[in-house]
Amino acid sequence: MSKQVNEANLYINGKWVPASSGTYDIINPATEEVVGQAPNASVSDAIAAAAAAKAAFPMWSAMAVEERSALMNKAADAIRDRAPELLPLVIAETGATATVGSKMQVPVAADRFARYARDPRAVLQTPLNPQMAQSTPLAPGGVIGGTVIHQPVGVVTCITSYNFPMVNMAGKVAPALAAGNTVIVKPAPQDPLAVIELVRILDEVGFPAGVVNLINSNTPDAASALVDSFDVDMVSFTGSTQVGSKIMEAGGKTMKRLLLELGGKGAALVLEDADVKKALTCISSTWGFHSGQICTSPTRAVVHRSLVDEVIAGLEAIAPMLKVGDPTDPATMVGPLISAAQRDRVIAHINGAEPEGGKVVIDGRNPGLDTGFYVGPTLIVGTNDLTCAREEIFGPVITLIPFDTEEEGIAISNDTEFGLYDYVFSQDAAKAFEVGKQLRAGHIGINTAQRNHDAPFGGFKMSGVGRDGGDYGLLAYSEMQALIWST
Repeated sequence: MSKQVNEANLYINGKWVPASSGTYDIINPATEEVVGQAPNASVSDAIAAAAAAKAAFPMWSAMAVEERSALMNKAADAIRDRAPELLPLVIAETGATATVGSKMQVPVAADRFARYARDPRAVLQTPLNPQMAQSTPLAPGGVIGGTVIHQPVGVVTCITSYNFPMVNMAGKVAPALAAGNTVIVKPAPQDPLAVIELVRILDEVGFPAGVVNLINSNTPDAASALVDSFDVDMVSFTGSTQVGSKIMEAGGKTMKRLLLELGGKGAALVLEDADVKKALTCISSTWGFHSGQICTSPTRAVVHRSLVDEVIAGLEAIAPMLKVGDPTDPATMVGPLISAAQRDRVIAHINGAEPEGGKVVIDGRNPGLDTGFYVGPTLIVGTNDLTCAREEIFGPVITLIPFDTEEEGIAISNDTEFGLYDYVFSQDAAKAFEVGKQLRAGHIGINTAQRNHDAPFGGFKMSGVGRDGGDYGLLAYSEMQALIWST
């Protein structure tokens, strides 16, 4: 992408207004060149966005479901129409490969708006069984009916990670709007340009002023102001556990509702009777799926000792087939990491493995590219005590950990502070199902890395709080209200 995309404006109360703190550069992680300029918001900008969203909430929450759904469908259609121009932008600022970008970045954002254009009332209204009540000093007896209404929370600040900027934001904004909330969009500072274009689309298709607002900055001050604001009722955040913990602590002061989708250290538990080919397809996705910058990646291959040599040989055969390089080349399978700092962090993890007793079997520290923030496919064999097995790396690094008994494999898989997404491989599906129930993670893949997008998504332990996805996404952005009557 040669043409720079320069955006100096935020979107507040239906108007594009200059960011108070000017702009900053967005860097292409493959070329290290400037992609464009992004607006840099101040605390006062954030406060103005929160006030606008609060003022718009009564109107938007009272709007007919049919009108809201029509706008959501228009948004989905407009995203699809603009995909040819959005895709190069996403690739340029994220480093996503052409394959990942064309299949997983832009189209899925459109799909999420279309999904939440459906009538939500069947999910957001739940009748209760009537109860027979005797007279009490409080009230006369009768048949007591009731229903539970899931009311919108109010103003939702949506803060997303850099790996899938448009998709993650659509996955928050669409269900929040469908449930009747107003939103403040806060993209990751590394690659906000496509999200800004997403907000432009929402403006152009006719979302009313104040319903959607955009704040962007390269410092945490503006986002912190939103977390602290009494005008903001909920924070939906995808990102690191460290930042999520700070949001939870700060949000407690104003009793924020929280949806936190945080880090992962997924285990691919390969049992003795596993189909190794299926397991290899899943495990190697850590390398080829956005260069391992995925919280759901199976970054720990927990492998029965009888299969260790076969799994290592399989990964050694796969790694050279995954071309590392220019993400715009359709043949490229492993693109760059998001920044020089992230590349250096990943390499530091690889460097630290052997002093701790690990063995670097496949070494991606020098993929042979002079420009760009690249790390190639890497495999480390060792124990679950290695730092690279304990910490989320967010890069194309797999740690293989042998085990001898099923009980030991389960224990190793669970021996982590994270619990987002694990996998079990066994040709005995019933056994795999039972083993999966023993893993302390919010999502378990049984002989597959495929997703069911209507399933609840979120984590145990330090991997977060709450669930979204499908109907659960509507519930995540709502508050339960019980209505009771007597007949």
